[in-house]
Amino acid sequence: MARDIFISYSQPDRACAYELTHRLEAEGFTVWIAPRDVSPAAEWAAEIIEAISAAKVMVLVFSQSSNSSPQVRREVERAVHKDLRVLPFRIEDVLPSKSLEYFLSSQHWLDGFPLPRAPHYERLCVCLRQWLGDTVTQPALYTTAPALPPAPTSAAAPIGGAVIHGTRISAEQLREIETRLAHILGPIAGVLVGRAAAVATDFAELERRLAAELDSPEDQRRFLHARQ
Repeated sequence: MARDIFISYSQPDRACAYELTHRLEAEGFTVWIAPRDVSPAAEWAAEIIEAISAAKVMVLVFSQSSNSSPQVRREVERAVHKDLRVLPFRIEDVLPSKSLEYFLSSQHWLDGFPLPRAPHYERLCVCLRQWLGDTVTQPALYTTAPALPPAPTSAAAPIGGAVIHGTRISAEQLREIETRLAHILGPIAGVLVGRAAAVATDFAELERRLAAELDSPEDQRRFLHARQ
């Protein structure tokens, strides 16, 4: 039976995956999750492939454990092959391994930390309603700018409206540019912004440095033309 959402997770994250499933179903979504929805005596791999093919969105419970899980990697690969949209829900502050990054680099991300997770589940539900209500245009996930990573230890690049190499770059500018980059690269954007802010002499240089992190000319154009 077709479901709105396929939940991909690794076994150590089972409790979170099932908590998320219960929240989504309470909000009216139909959800497929293993092993609950695997038919008795069914062939496991065939059931998963069929469920992925029938879903509208895959929600990936992303953690250090799922990052190294061959099963999760195969599920994500299958979803991308089927042109199924994947929404990584990051429950730990980790970046994707190279094998997963290949499939997730163009995806949007949502963070499910710090605890408690209830507010993060609510944001996820809002995003999924938008995604499932519009099969053509994928909306931006951040209705407000995501939190910045901790400020670099270097005194040259404090964050929060402080002076960076003699030039004042506001917290709002940093949040805005990180949001733009996150829509292309995902959560690694915070790391890149912090690193570039430590050496940039002004906001224009910061923007140029971050654009240079994008391999595709199209992605560079999207990043630079998305100024708010």
